[in-house]
Amino acid sequence: MLRAISNAIKLPDLRKKLVFTLVCLVILRFAAHVPVPGIDPTALRTVFESSQLLGMLNMFSGGAMAHFSVMAMGIYPYITASIIFQLLQPLIPALDELAKEGAAGRAKLNQYQLLLTIPLAALQGFSQATLLSRGTVPALRNFGLSGAMLMPTLATLATLAAGTMFAVWMGELIDERGIGNGVSLIIFAGIVAEIPGNVGSLILSNPVGLVFWLVLTVITVAAIIFVQEGQRRIPVQYAKRVRGNKVYGGQSTHIPLQVNSAGMIPLIFAVSIMLLPGVVASYLVGSSITWLAAIAKGVATLFDSKGVIYWIMYFFLVIGFTYFYTDMMFQQQNLADVLQRQGGFVPGIRPGKRTADYLNGILHRITFAGAMFLGAVALLPFLTRGISSQMLVTSTGLLIVVGVVLDTMKQLEAQLLMRHYEGFIKG
Repeated sequence: MLRAISNAIKLPDLRKKLVFTLVCLVILRFAAHVPVPGIDPTALRTVFESSQLLGMLNMFSGGAMAHFSVMAMGIYPYITASIIFQLLQPLIPALDELAKEGAAGRAKLNQYQLLLTIPLAALQGFSQATLLSRGTVPALRNFGLSGAMLMPTLATLATLAAGTMFAVWMGELIDERGIGNGVSLIIFAGIVAEIPGNVGSLILSNPVGLVFWLVLTVITVAAIIFVQEGQRRIPVQYAKRVRGNKVYGGQSTHIPLQVNSAGMIPLIFAVSIMLLPGVVASYLVGSSITWLAAIAKGVATLFDSKGVIYWIMYFFLVIGFTYFYTDMMFQQQNLADVLQRQGGFVPGIRPGKRTADYLNGILHRITFAGAMFLGAVALLPFLTRGISSQMLVTSTGLLIVVGVVLDTMKQLEAQLLMRHYEGFIKG
């Protein structure tokens, strides 16, 4: 691996890509520490210690939410817009047709996602800023829609939306001129940037806990790599076609069905749904209406992350979303029809509907292993909370980090193999 990195650095064009990617990430890390005017750091720290939702959003903002900087929304609104369009594609034929038009259609869809990102960033910025501006000691001052606070509020929302679009733009620049997926690398950089501080805190407060988390992290990383790289290869044979004196086709290949083709998306969906009722209930607990306050208190207790019921529901939601997202993405690929049009078939299986049913059956069986693994990753903080209240990195964050590293390694390997160098991964 070190030799491969050395070979990559020796190549001028590849070295330029690596340096460009690193510079973009450094710029974003500096921007993540430029706070929005009117923030009280002490009060902000208190709010974050009592809110898991803000902690999750902080992860996707690359640590900027903890400082409520100009990059506080990060790329989370863009991820939300992307998920919305992925869910809408099967429902809206026009979007489905765009997705099938190749690079031009995908570029058009990306434009729509960028347009949707702007209002989502402003809306999310307003909700988070409103949350920070409340309480006995507000973390954000001069925020509201009345009187003299209107203009500072609009300026804050415009700044937060601009920060999101800047992060997305930097991600697209990394896609075009750097190495790896830009959006994923931005999230990766934010997660990794928090690790040194967590290590320092554990050294001072709980050295035994640090050793435990180091061992557990190594085991979890190995398990994530094993599952992420796991696949079921379906053999495919292409029929021979004779045109004149030439014979086309006849070769054999395979369809790689991933054990965990949903990636981290089910965890994001599940935790968002589990946190939302508790956040809404927290606004209604102090209501003057007795029955409404009682219901809100019950909902807040039910969806309290310290309770067993919360984690049981979280576990089953992760499994459900894994099947849902995997099936949705697989149906969009329409592999059975693609194989039939190209003259391919699975040996022993009739082309068309029989092939589609066969592939769906195998996908559902191997997805069970992936879903159970994601469920175990989701439960990891609950299962280990007796050891230490602080983790080196959240289980979701660890899944993101490993996935990004694997993807970037594969892209770098492809660049090296194009130049006849040995890559990271040997077949």
